[in-house]
Amino acid sequence: MSNEIKCPNCGTVFEANESIREEVQKELRAKMIDWQNQKQKEFDAEKVRLQKETEESIRRNIASDFETKLRLLEKNNKDNEDKLKEARQQQVEFLKKEQELKNKEAELELSVQKKLQEEREKLSGEIRKLEEQRIAAKETEFQLRLREMEKQLEDQKKLAEEMRRKAEQGSMQLQGEVQEIALEEMLRNTFPFDLITEVGKGVRGADCIQTVRNNFGQECGQIIYESKRTTSFANDWIEKLKADMRNLGAEIAVIVTKAMPKDMDCFGIKDGVWICSFGEAKALASVLRDGVIRVYGAAKSNENKGDKMHLLYDYLTSSEFAEQWKAIREGFMAMKLSIQKERDTMERLWKAREKQLEKVLLNAAHVRGSVEGIAGMNSVDLNLLEEGSEE
Repeated sequence: MSNEIKCPNCGTVFEANESIREEVQKELRAKMIDWQNQKQKEFDAEKVRLQKETEESIRRNIASDFETKLRLLEKNNKDNEDKLKEARQQQVEFLKKEQELKNKEAELELSVQKKLQEEREKLSGEIRKLEEQRIAAKETEFQLRLREMEKQLEDQKKLAEEMRRKAEQGSMQLQGEVQEIALEEMLRNTFPFDLITEVGKGVRGADCIQTVRNNFGQECGQIIYESKRTTSFANDWIEKLKADMRNLGAEIAVIVTKAMPKDMDCFGIKDGVWICSFGEAKALASVLRDGVIRVYGAAKSNENKGDKMHLLYDYLTSSEFAEQWKAIREGFMAMKLSIQKERDTMERLWKAREKQLEKVLLNAAHVRGSVEGIAGMNSVDLNLLEEGSEE
């Protein structure tokens, strides 16, 4: 829409704004007042002229008919009234045009405000659309990165699981050998008077044989051990170890296993063979060894040999022995849990300190690199570790 306004009287073209509108209004009012004054002066002058002419005519034609002059005067007065009426009509029209101009200015201002509002709304919509597109792009990028990280994490989990599975498969024999060695060392350290014999690899029989000796060095009997460190328990281990026990003439057979039978959640006897975990082996070996020594003592004295053997077997399989062993196991597990908690606490503390130390060393390496870049190599010794060591 054009912002130019043309004056209907003088034809002047000007741009509509607040200051010009006020100036136009002032100029129009001044012109209107001047025009009114001019018309009034012309009217007065005409009136004076007419009066003079009338007086002169009266003086020249004093003898003329008074009525004719009077009619002429009335006609002149009527003409003057018509002219005044016309002037007033022009003034009214001018006021109407002035009002129309004001109305047009108001309409123009309203139109400009509407146009500005439309432009603001249009600009706001474009900005909002651009912002939504930017947010959508960021959201899309975030989702892609998140999926990429999830894919990488899933791949790492699969790789770790595959490596763990291969490591478990590859080190199963090594783990079993480690437990066998640990079992032998535990028996030697716990029972220094007994003879602990390792059965060689490839030789049929149990993994370890404990020859029990009393305080006098007399051999009282044998306890054979089979060490297993697999993820599941096989029932054929029991029959195999019972056959080994018969072949070796041992009194007791024990399976030390990581995976317990499905119907057992702690140590116990099954089909004539004791089964326990590595943590329970030391306490169980002490109790079984004491029973072997007691049976040997009874057999040595040759008093009720058969009865005492039955008594020992009844005692080892009785609820009294089970409850005593349960109490021993509960005390042992409580101590083990306490030690494990202390170990976990210390490990968390060590891990936190290691992270702090790594952060310090990393920042120190950054500072060292900056200093060496400025001052040159070996200018300043900023190594936090021992001389000659590098991180």
